[in-house]
Amino acid sequence: MKKLWKAEENRVAFEYARRITAYYSKSFYFSAKMLPKEQRWATYALYGFCRHCDNLIDTPRQRTETEIIREIQLLTEELQVAYNTGESQHPIIRAFILVAKAYSIPIEYPLDLLKGVAMDVQQTRYKTFDELSLFCYRVAAVVGLMMTYVLGYKDERAFGYAKQLGIAMQLTNILRDIKEDKDMGRIYLPEKDLVRFGVLEQDILEEKITPHLKDLMKFQVERADRYYTEAMPGISLLETESQYAIYSAAKIYRGILRKIEDHNYDPFISRVFVPSTQKIRILLHEGLRAKFLSAQAKLFPVHSGIINK
Repeated sequence: MKKLWKAEENRVAFEYARRITAYYSKSFYFSAKMLPKEQRWATYALYGFCRHCDNLIDTPRQRTETEIIREIQLLTEELQVAYNTGESQHPIIRAFILVAKAYSIPIEYPLDLLKGVAMDVQQTRYKTFDELSLFCYRVAAVVGLMMTYVLGYKDERAFGYAKQLGIAMQLTNILRDIKEDKDMGRIYLPEKDLVRFGVLEQDILEEKITPHLKDLMKFQVERADRYYTEAMPGISLLETESQYAIYSAAKIYRGILRKIEDHNYDPFISRVFVPSTQKIRILLHEGLRAKFLSAQAKLFPVHSGIINK
């Protein structure tokens, strides 16, 4: 990336993106610190843009739905101009567009993200998992796809796995945030699944933890787990120096599912999280694993691709 974050004219924009990452996603920031410096600052820029888009609806403000949709449209127009010109004076797009151009990130991905944000404004219920998975793709999987360009990859199959990991993480967010989301008028659990398990929407709105709701939560945790399982082999298709951070991020996020299990699938007790001590253990474990793989790759370069898998 030619150390774009160090240029005097870009420093404020990149530092702003770093602070956004540190404030809004401690797990993501924790893992990103393990990346090589160029990818780390590029990750801050990418996350900062994505977080800014999410905050258009996640941050409580006195704005109507029409006004928020107009904001999204204006941001979309500014993004399109930035892709055409390679620059922007928008405080968050400035860093992002430099990274997008440096790593050849297609415009379709950030545009899909903005479509997902608009979708979240206009849709508060999902009839089927297919509907929900489209939302997960737009607001999370495209983030994984953009990150794949930043991290570097050895095989284009990495993109398919990145999509799966993004959906896994978004499903985890949904299960973690059921209480907060319903307080904002949103229920992401598909209506078809509610009916299948005999859960009433009113049970969620009134925070009634019934045996049916616990069964539904267990089913959703297992669904998210399957996405993680399907995604994990793809991490070995990334460039070796980036794998450590993504293995760590995936394990930290997946750990949220284990915390939900520890709470006996009750989404209303308190917001679950992975403690810092556990995050450190994961990072140390993955750090040692990365050093071991790196040493093997140096000793046996011909077979390093097989070893990394």
